[in-house]
Amino acid sequence: MKKKYYVNTRAQDNGDHEVHDETCYRLPEVANRKYLGDYYSCEPAVAEAKKSYVKADGCYYCSNSCHNR
Repeated sequence: MKKKYYVNTRAQDNGDHEVHDETCYRLPEVANRKYLGDYYSCEPAVAEAKKSYVKADGCYYCSNSCHNR
């Protein structure tokens, strides 16, 4: 099942822009996120986010397999 993925447009202190799925409790406010698309996993969502944010990274909580990439 596909999920909607978003990237946080506000960088963390380390400069990362976290990628979250639609169900994540750490999903940023609407004003601070950019829709990336619907995907079966976080890998293509992070790749899409990296087109705009070089330091995009999967969320530890909802996209752990893409965390620290």
